[in-house]
Amino acid sequence: MSHDPLVSTDWLAAHLSDPKVRVVDMRGYVTTRVVEPGVEEATYRGAEEEYLNSHIPGAVYIDWTRDIVDVNDPVPAQIAPPSEFARAMEERGIGDDTHVVAVDHMGRQFATRLWWALTYYGHDAVSVLDGGWNRWVEEERPEESGPVMVAPATFTPRPRPDQRATAEQVQSWLGRPDLQLIDARDAGQYTGARRRGPRGGHIPGAVNLPREVFYDEAGTFLPLEEIRRRVSEQGILPDRPTVAYCNGGVAATVVLFQLARLGYPRLTNYDGSWNEWSGRFDLPVEP
Repeated sequence: MSHDPLVSTDWLAAHLSDPKVRVVDMRGYVTTRVVEPGVEEATYRGAEEEYLNSHIPGAVYIDWTRDIVDVNDPVPAQIAPPSEFARAMEERGIGDDTHVVAVDHMGRQFATRLWWALTYYGHDAVSVLDGGWNRWVEEERPEESGPVMVAPATFTPRPRPDQRATAEQVQSWLGRPDLQLIDARDAGQYTGARRRGPRGGHIPGAVNLPREVFYDEAGTFLPLEEIRRRVSEQGILPDRPTVAYCNGGVAATVVLFQLARLGYPRLTNYDGSWNEWSGRFDLPVEP
C-alpha cells in the first residue's frame, strides 16, 4: 500500500470540490437486545434519516444493510455480487478513477466495511475519514441536508478472491501452523460467556483481537505506532496469511484496515463470520 488510507478532516475539507473525490456516508447501527441470560440478538440498520437531516456537502449515502449486500444470501450482510455492487457504485457516481472517502459516525466499522468491499472488488482508491461525521461536526465544518444527485459513472468490479473466505475454506485451513485467525468480537463472545446464534465460543485456533483494541478513549483510532505495538503484543506477524472474522464480516474489517495500514499484505475477511459458523453444526467450535 503506497498511502495511508486514513484521511483527516483537514484533508477532506481541502478536497471537497475535487471532482474525482466522492464522499460516501455509511452511518449505521448494530443494536442488541438480551433474549435470555447469556444470549443476545442483533439488529442491523442504516441511518438514512440522519444523512438526509445533515451530512458532509456532496456526500452520497449507502445503507450498509441493503445497498451493498447480497439480499438472496441467508447469511446476513454478505457482500453483494459483482454486478449488483457495481450498480450501487455507479448510481452514486463512483467510477474506476474515483477516490472514495468513507464516513460513518466515528470513522469505524461501517466506513472500514466500505473500504474492504471496494478493495475486494479491486478498487484501491478508497479512504476512511478519521473521526468520521462526529469529528466533522465538532470542528464546525460545513454541512448540508437532503439527498445528493450525481451523474452516474462506470465501475468495473475486479474481485480478489484471496481477500474473502468461505466457511469451507476456513475449515480447510484450520490447523495450519502459519495461519493467523483473528476473532474481532469482544471477549465475552469469544469465550462463549455471551453468544449470538445457536452456539457460543469461537473458531478453533482463533486469537481474540477485538476491534476496540484500536480505539482511544474518545472512540476514534489510536496513533498508528500504538496500533503497531498492540498488534505486535498479540504476535500477529506480517509474513503470514491472516483471516479475520466477527459476527457479520463488518467489525472484522476494522482489524483488516489497521493491518493494511501497517503493511500486512495477506489479509482475508471471512465474510460469513459467526452468523454463519455458529449455525453450521458441521463446523467445529472452541469454548
